[in-house]
Amino acid sequence: MTSCFHCNEPVLTGEQFTTIINGQAQPMCCPGCQAVSQAIIDAGLTSYYQFRSEPGNRQTALVPEQLTQYSAYDLPEVQQDFVHKQGEIDSTSLSIDGITCAACAWLIEHKLKPINGITNVLVNSTTQRAMVSWDNNTIKLSEILQLISQIGYQAAPYQVDEQEKQSKADSRKFLLRLGLAGFATMQVMMFALALYTGYFTDLDVEFRDYFRWVSLIFAAPVVLYSAQPFYFSALRSVLSCKLNMDVSVSIAIGGAFIASCVATIQGNGEVYFESVSMFTFFLLLGRYFEQTARQRASVSSSNLHKLIPLTAHLVKDGQTVEIAAKQLRINDVILVKPGEVIAADAVVVSGKSSVNEAMLTGEQMPITKQLEDHVYAGTINVEQPLHIKVNALGQDQLVAEIIRLQEMASNNKPAIALIADRLARYFSATILSIALITYIVWSFISPEDAFWVTLSVLVATCPCALALATPTAVTCATAIFTQLGIITRKAGVFEKLTKIDHVVFDKTGTLTCGQLSIGEVKLEKNYSQDQVLAIAAAIEQGSLHPIANAFKPYVKNIHQAVDVEHHVGLGIAATVDNQSVKIGKLAFVLSHTEALKQEQDIQHAQLIYLSIDNQLVAQIEMLDQLRIDSKQTVNRLAQSKIGLSIASGDSSGHVEYLAQKLGITDVHAGLSPQGKLQFINQLQQTKKVAMFGDGINDAPVLAGANLSVAMGSGSAIAKNSADLILLGDHLSRFNDAINVAKQAQRIIHQNLLWAFAYNVIILPLAVTGHVAPYIAAIGMSVSSLIVVSNSLRLLRIKL
Repeated sequence: MTSCFHCNEPVLTGEQFTTIINGQAQPMCCPGCQAVSQAIIDAGLTSYYQFRSEPGNRQTALVPEQLTQYSAYDLPEVQQDFVHKQGEIDSTSLSIDGITCAACAWLIEHKLKPINGITNVLVNSTTQRAMVSWDNNTIKLSEILQLISQIGYQAAPYQVDEQEKQSKADSRKFLLRLGLAGFATMQVMMFALALYTGYFTDLDVEFRDYFRWVSLIFAAPVVLYSAQPFYFSALRSVLSCKLNMDVSVSIAIGGAFIASCVATIQGNGEVYFESVSMFTFFLLLGRYFEQTARQRASVSSSNLHKLIPLTAHLVKDGQTVEIAAKQLRINDVILVKPGEVIAADAVVVSGKSSVNEAMLTGEQMPITKQLEDHVYAGTINVEQPLHIKVNALGQDQLVAEIIRLQEMASNNKPAIALIADRLARYFSATILSIALITYIVWSFISPEDAFWVTLSVLVATCPCALALATPTAVTCATAIFTQLGIITRKAGVFEKLTKIDHVVFDKTGTLTCGQLSIGEVKLEKNYSQDQVLAIAAAIEQGSLHPIANAFKPYVKNIHQAVDVEHHVGLGIAATVDNQSVKIGKLAFVLSHTEALKQEQDIQHAQLIYLSIDNQLVAQIEMLDQLRIDSKQTVNRLAQSKIGLSIASGDSSGHVEYLAQKLGITDVHAGLSPQGKLQFINQLQQTKKVAMFGDGINDAPVLAGANLSVAMGSGSAIAKNSADLILLGDHLSRFNDAINVAKQAQRIIHQNLLWAFAYNVIILPLAVTGHVAPYIAAIGMSVSSLIVVSNSLRLLRIKL
């Protein structure tokens, strides 16, 4: 019976449905498959049919009524759960049903990339997920989903619960393969024992053949079902003109099974059913432990969404009503009782309490929250009731941002992982060449032993451990970063952390808490303190600088600032009550000559100045506390022989005072953003430099450093420029990050050393015929398990 060219199902409709592919009319079983195949051809993606390793899904379900359901995904209240908006560009993660091989991922990417409005498409065939970014003004999400459906794949926004169901289903299928292989291996080994014993007791031919046929029956499901993932992986690799470790695995399993079947049918020669079954079982067992390790390592980030409660107490017209958290809207006011989990990112509008943010930052001590402080979804209110106003929902919440950055970090391979992958490919090619030479040589020396010796070479030297050496360690290290409240935003962070030999700190908001308050106010003219602070507050009202926050309590409506101009690193100029007012550094608020007259050497204070019509009116002292672990962080870095510097825009004596208190001798005060960047570039001529910053003016220098670190409380621009983000307020997490990166690198090197050492030792033994196939299977699997277990040690690091 004719099979459908697209899905391989029987064609029961004759020649009613066909598609011209490569100049030939290919039969299709239904209008759905015909429509899908025609869409693929019309898009110029004929190569899909050349490289696919499995047939596509039957497409009878592709009907217009179902496609219209996608329009619901365009509703804002629905998109808030899974779409991240950044300016005009929207992005989301899609779960795609029907991906069977790398060719499927290639097909989807090449179908979507040319579409106007789609800015980026990345498809992962392993996780069956795609990261898609698009301009919502040009194309809608529903249209993207329909485009994917037109080429035969059903896509929907990634939902954690649905993904977990799919993951559990895949795990059950994997355990079925493993269980079947284990059961069959035990049975085949039992008959193999009888056969081996028979060599010494002259086993009758009919009994020998009986044991062989029974062994074949038990080994067949292992080879034909349990080992399927290796075949498909090898086929995809060969079609892509590359070699991976599954190529040698597939050759070993398939070759040994076919040779054993021939020997069983002909009644002479050796059989290797026990070696094939045991090899497959141990290989699957190694993959199972690897899968378990990955799940264990990533569970902390994948469960973050579950921290958000399902309901919230909405305050409306003086009444409190319990509603579904998904029904919340921006600016809604909700009540959070003691012990309850906060349902959305918000700002405190009433009450004072402490909030446990350990689930996001890794810091167990609750943090005091009061009027106008930010609180985040998934954190726990500890003591008193809080009224909070919602300011972010769905994909704009901190929890979603952490998960998104975590996913980006896990998809970025470090340089050492890329090197290991490349070595594994070369290693596979080398092993296949050695196996071929071994077979040829042994064919002359001892033809009856040539096959099993070659089989032992293929099995014993399978580069599984080499391929597992880096991914498991990196996954575990990334999981520890998540637990510590450290987010990696860019590739190569692990390598950079281990090479850092100089750290440059900004002062305000980094070494200090950045929560400035007003200290002593020294008046120079006929103005009262209240008047001066009210005028300063009016000018600072539109600024996001930490200094501006200190003036918020003094905001009054009696003064209005107009023509406000921000001068980065200097201060703010504006017109207040028809007077020219400046606030900031002394050299900025006064002319150069006047500034020299007023200059004072105050070592312990950070001062800003206020002038009206170029006349000095007030000198305002700004108080800022050191972070509680700044001294500890600096000491630990110094003990690690890492150089330390301070590069601050503050020109007051307060910078020198803090530097002396912390024991930092290299101090650079009064630097503009350009000055900081020049300083960093100068250091980079001889050192690998890490830069800490949290403000808007730190963005250029963060982008220029070898490694940039932003505080979680810093500005969005600074965080976008950073390689690492410390979500909490503890600088010491950076020391922990260096420690984890060094241990991860050490474990990766141990894994690679073991993988190479094992293969160097086992290869001569296998080539010379001193390793039986079943011993080779055990050795290869134990080698892989050692690598995975060694990587899991990272999860037990005590920090």
